[in-house]
Amino acid sequence: MSLFKKFAPPPKLLFPVVTLTGIIVGIGLYTFYISRAPSYLSDKPETCVNCHIMAPQYATWFHSSHRERAHCNDCHVPHNNIANKYFFKAKDGLRHATIFTLRAEPQVIFIKNAGKEVVQNNCIRCHKELLFDYRMMAKTTEFHHQRTDRKCWDCHRETPHGRVNSLSSVPDARVPLPETPVPEWLRK
Repeated sequence: MSLFKKFAPPPKLLFPVVTLTGIIVGIGLYTFYISRAPSYLSDKPETCVNCHIMAPQYATWFHSSHRERAHCNDCHVPHNNIANKYFFKAKDGLRHATIFTLRAEPQVIFIKNAGKEVVQNNCIRCHKELLFDYRMMAKTTEFHHQRTDRKCWDCHRETPHGRVNSLSSVPDARVPLPETPVPEWLRK
């Protein structure tokens, strides 16, 4: 018995089943498009401002020294292997999407513990030469202790985001607004 015959609906229900399947697939594809889901596969920083709550982080990063060398994913996503990178992005993205869909986002956002570890590892990945720079080690006798037991942002609090306390931290910030995915004919 062929696989199609095994799962095919009776002839009377073929048209309604195909129509319903087409509607479900169509709504799924439209949701994928309207949510800008493909943009999250990229490393473009503008993707982060798809959510309005990230505007202060984008604006402060844009005016930092990191802008020329590091984008959001360079710091906030693991780089130990490609599978872990996209797994972390998917896990974090689903959490964010759930929070935003339920309108449960806080006024001030804070990085979770898993994200802190990723950021710390990426600070070390990019700046490892500074950890063993003899000029830095000569400045303090406790440097070895400090570089192994503390997070980078314990000292570098404003790198690269400055002071972001709330959505109103940077009221005059200019961020690239994402284009609306809604077609012109539908907006009218």
